[in-house]
Amino acid sequence: MSAEPTPSGTPAPGAPPSSAAPTTPTESTPSSPAGRPSRSRVPLPTLRPPTGPPRKPTDARRANALAGRINRGGDGPCYGLVTDDGRQYALHGTGKGTFAVGTTVRVTIGPADPAADCGPGIPATIVDISPVV
Repeated sequence: MSAEPTPSGTPAPGAPPSSAAPTTPTESTPSSPAGRPSRSRVPLPTLRPPTGPPRKPTDARRANALAGRINRGGDGPCYGLVTDDGRQYALHGTGKGTFAVGTTVRVTIGPADPAADCGPGIPATIVDISPVV
C-alpha cells in the first residue's frame, strides 16, 4: 500500500461508492395511537405575575390552634404562652400537666372561663395541650 493520499474525487480502496449518500426517511412521522388525542403544538398558557400580596391568608389555619413557648409554667391550672409572632396568652386548664418555662407546646384553645384570672395575655381555656418534640 502506498502512503500517498487519495485525491478527493476518487474513493479510497474498500470505501463505499459515492452514490451511497445518506437518504432522508420516506416514512411519515408516527401518528398517535388510536383513541388518544394527538399532542398539540400550541404553547401552554402561563400565569401572569401577581399584582400584589394576597388579601387573605392562603394557608388554611385553625383559629383555635396555637403553638409557642411556655413563659409561665408549672403544674397549672394557669399557664402563660407566647407565640412566634409575639402574642401572649393567659391559658387556664385544670389537670393538663406540668410544663416548664421554655417548653414549646401545641395548644387547642376554647373560650375563656370568666371565673379564671391567669394573668396578662389573651385569656383562653385549654382544650388540649402537648409538648412539641
